[in-house]
Amino acid sequence: MFGKTIDVIECAPPDSRRTRILDRAALLFGEHGYDRTSMRDIATAVGILPGSVYYHFPSKEALLAAVYAAAIDQAIETLNAAIAPHSDPWDRLEAAAIAHLGILVGGGSIAVVIADGPNLPATARTELIAQRHRYEAVFRTLVSAIDLPPGVGRSSFRLALLGALNWSLTWYHANGDPPATVARNLFAVFRAGRLSNP
Repeated sequence: MFGKTIDVIECAPPDSRRTRILDRAALLFGEHGYDRTSMRDIATAVGILPGSVYYHFPSKEALLAAVYAAAIDQAIETLNAAIAPHSDPWDRLEAAAIAHLGILVGGGSIAVVIADGPNLPATARTELIAQRHRYEAVFRTLVSAIDLPPGVGRSSFRLALLGALNWSLTWYHANGDPPATVARNLFAVFRAGRLSNP
């Protein structure tokens, strides 16, 4: 893991036990990984008995799915807020790319799944993939609005852009360029490709 935490939006009143479980689970999954976090660990962090966690979530896989769904909701809100001030399709996509890398570096849900993907349970993957597709749909819409050179597929462009941003997790250092600068530099490569083949 990257020593980051998952930000979780509140899906219930701030004092609700379910929300506190989601928050603590997100923190522990982010810090220790899914495999190394038990339901007992989460219960202890919340200050309740393990059985109380199971009252709200029938399994650790269900809890992971709920954490991920809440974090995806927050990530989509972040993307939408980033693109809202822009009208030019390329500027909107760049703003989303910058926000996306900020989410990754900040330890958002996407970072956890990328880092811990092989260790996530197969029983939860279908739900996690569905949630990931919901997030990627924002980029699918943004890419559909830009002008691309003939022969450049929109799906390939989107996957290549997200892949470049996601891969930066392997080499990014906090003492280097800020995430926004890194994202702008990466995005410039993709934007320049449009100009090289009018």
